[in-house]
Amino acid sequence: MANPLTPDVLVDPVVLTRALVDIESVSRNEKVIADCVEEVLRKAPHLSVDRLGNTVMACTDLGREQRVVLAGHLDTVPINNNFPSTVVDDLIYGCGTSDMKSGTALALHLAATLPDPRYDLTYLFYEAEEIESQYNGLALVAEAHPEWLLADFAVLLEPTYGVVEAGCQGTMRALVRTHGRRAHTARAWRGVNAIHAAGEVLRRLQDYRPRTVTIDGCTYREGLNAVRISGGVAGNVVPDECVVEVNMRFAPDRTEKQALEHVQEVFEGFELELTDSAPGALPGLTAAPAREFLAAVGSEPAAKLGWTDVARFAALGIPALNYGPGDPLLAHAPDEHVEIGKIRDGAATLHRWLAAPSF
Repeated sequence: MANPLTPDVLVDPVVLTRALVDIESVSRNEKVIADCVEEVLRKAPHLSVDRLGNTVMACTDLGREQRVVLAGHLDTVPINNNFPSTVVDDLIYGCGTSDMKSGTALALHLAATLPDPRYDLTYLFYEAEEIESQYNGLALVAEAHPEWLLADFAVLLEPTYGVVEAGCQGTMRALVRTHGRRAHTARAWRGVNAIHAAGEVLRRLQDYRPRTVTIDGCTYREGLNAVRISGGVAGNVVPDECVVEVNMRFAPDRTEKQALEHVQEVFEGFELELTDSAPGALPGLTAAPAREFLAAVGSEPAAKLGWTDVARFAALGIPALNYGPGDPLLAHAPDEHVEIGKIRDGAATLHRWLAAPSF
């Protein structure tokens, strides 16, 4: 097919958002959209372009004192009767409009139209953010080309409804197991019911009081919740095992080790198996580009209540923030949409921040 990302499209971030949404790119199916993005970036004389799988990197090399990364993922969750895009009044509907093709459109618009930024810029358009971490484009880049991520500051264009969301929570999943002894339910006194024993696990969760932590003016709310429970053998058997899966969302002042120790303390006396963990990211508000970005946005930052790929930058010692036009409450919803005004405001804010001052 002909590349829909024409010069006329690239100069208008609203039209560009629709064009990106109308290229189907469910996770693991990003080749077409990555091909289109790579093609237009290679035509920009001010950019050097490289590619890893379906992740496209483009960067300037203007000799600026500082470098900033703008990153956005190309994939979406599966389509749910919301493809292609439609427009109703000031709203663009469609899969990925909020999460996060409107944000990715801002980065692609700047890459194509801002040849002389105040910082050197690295743009990362990456694959597979919506699925398992092993496929995540930024994770693969960190392993194969860590130099692509090096910068003084990074902005991840995740949906934040036009406000700065600083850092992110860490996340951890674990299995809490209870054990018993099987018996026929007609002679239940001969067994020990593991599902009944899980009542204590649930009681501790019911009584749990999570922390609220304020860091650099941003308030993070922790949480520990049961998200799945399984157990049972047959309709006439006292079960000998029950498993409660729990999810801990922890403030970025805790390390993964500290968060695990906390979960172990909560469930002391029970068998606990860690199944998944990812660190949080501190707000990252002290870097000079971050302060200038906050001034351009003109509003106070908030804590990111959730995990995002800013944590991958934080792990490398690079301060990073979330900022994008989409509403995070609409991400993955069948009526997912984005406000056209938020796209235009976001483009104006980023341009105001990144354009080189004129003298």
